[in-house]
Amino acid sequence: MYLCSRFLQLDFNMKIFSTIEDVKSFVQQQKLNNQKVGFVPTMGALHKGHLSLVKTAVAENDVVVVSVFVNPTQFNDKKDLEVYPRNLKADSELLESAGVTALFAPTPDTFYSPEEMNNTFQFDFNGLDAVMEGKFRPGHFNGVVQVVSKLFTIINPDNAYFGEKDFQQLAIIRYMVKKMGFNINIVGCPIVREESGLALSSRNALLSEDQKKLASNIYAVLKESTTFFHMTTVAELKEAAIKAIERHDGLKVEYFEIVDANTLLPVTKWEDSDYIVGCITVFCGKVRLIDNIRYK
Repeated sequence: MYLCSRFLQLDFNMKIFSTIEDVKSFVQQQKLNNQKVGFVPTMGALHKGHLSLVKTAVAENDVVVVSVFVNPTQFNDKKDLEVYPRNLKADSELLESAGVTALFAPTPDTFYSPEEMNNTFQFDFNGLDAVMEGKFRPGHFNGVVQVVSKLFTIINPDNAYFGEKDFQQLAIIRYMVKKMGFNINIVGCPIVREESGLALSSRNALLSEDQKKLASNIYAVLKESTTFFHMTTVAELKEAAIKAIERHDGLKVEYFEIVDANTLLPVTKWEDSDYIVGCITVFCGKVRLIDNIRYK
């Protein structure tokens, strides 16, 4: 469900825009009034993790814009795009209650030109896209950079907020901002978890209650591994963590990489870097879940 009109208010204090021209004009007016603008890009199906970003943005800016747009160009699996959860009405109500100033909810045909939709976006990632998510989801980060760079051009915020759950994405966004010359401060926000430890994700809506309990073992294993990592090698820890997760029937690790958090390159020894993160992707049934944890 998408908003079809160019501008709707619907008894909300929060403004809702569906066209580039209207949201761009609105933000430009706020900046003329010397308002600091914060921006949170999302694909909807909002949860407490998104709300933590929004609340931080509301606390740190005069005006907050949130986009809800399921970006088709970052899905290399079209079936994944089809089943991605969508509920714009619920998202709108949640954002208004959190104090958001404006919601930007375009449709693909109003956001992208036919040329943009039909041609692969090109960007030099300097190798950041060649590992982990980029290795298993070819073209994914081209779509991410395409949509985020376009949103940054439209909104031109002072601050933009991203969750650390998508650790590789955050590193790539920071690199993109430098490479493209955006004058935008990128704020990384901590992972928000359910009581079980499962990282909050829109994809969790695709899990049954039993699967959610099963998936909570991902973080349990990662957290336990931080207590003994210094007593073992990187290779031994990776092997032990994968075995511990896959011991649970219904969980299958796609990858688990322990990397330098700045370069995203794998480390072979704990002494290789002062900032080391373990990044993992696990299938719980057919649902693909990502998570990460800091070792150093």
